[in-house]
Amino acid sequence: MNDPQPLEEEAYDMSGARVALVLCVTKAREGSEADLVALEGMFQQLGFESTIKRDPTAQQFQEELENFQQAIDARKDFVSCAFVVLMAHGLEGHLKGEDEQMVELENLFEVLNNKNCRALRAKPKVYIVQACRGEQRDPGEAVGGDNIKMITKDYHPTIPTFTDFLHVYSTVEGYIAYRHDKDGSCFIQTLVDVFTKRRGPILELLTEVTRRMAEAELVQEGEPRKVNPEIESTLRKRLYLQ
Repeated sequence: MNDPQPLEEEAYDMSGARVALVLCVTKAREGSEADLVALEGMFQQLGFESTIKRDPTAQQFQEELENFQQAIDARKDFVSCAFVVLMAHGLEGHLKGEDEQMVELENLFEVLNNKNCRALRAKPKVYIVQACRGEQRDPGEAVGGDNIKMITKDYHPTIPTFTDFLHVYSTVEGYIAYRHDKDGSCFIQTLVDVFTKRRGPILELLTEVTRRMAEAELVQEGEPRKVNPEIESTLRKRLYLQ
């Protein structure tokens, strides 16, 4: 047998501007200010130009994303990466605005895709979603095709519309997310701690976030709970933040 060869490591160019948008509903979400403080410090340390908007309505979620996209496309300098942090009450596929109306996450994701945001074409776009995705609670468990052709050469280079995305959810589909009234959410606080104190490709950093959250013991109304984030990636290269 031939010896397996290591993967060629190709990383995104992070030498240009880094931009971030945080949209957070604080109404009836105690502890969210602690998350905002942590995120602001993280983005400052990682060299991002960040904007925080509090208490957007459902319509304003969409409008703020579109304004963000337009501002990025209007820039004259090179933009390396964009982060979008969305924090609100939610159900699977939806976020609840300050006005109690719902906005679809897919509509928010589409704003920065390779078709709609030229400046971020083939650049990493990271969405971090701190919101419930259902009402289920996890108490934890005791540990004990031939017709498809790949076309890779001799064709005009194009890029799929939905590559270079990274979606990071605070919990898995169908389950609630947790937030402490004073200390903020376990997800955001853990993510900020790892992103600011560890160095490596972002997917490896997120594996560490998952490990820590899986080991954490949460208690809600006297009952033990477990929670872990869920990661969806179409990144084509490694993404280093520092």
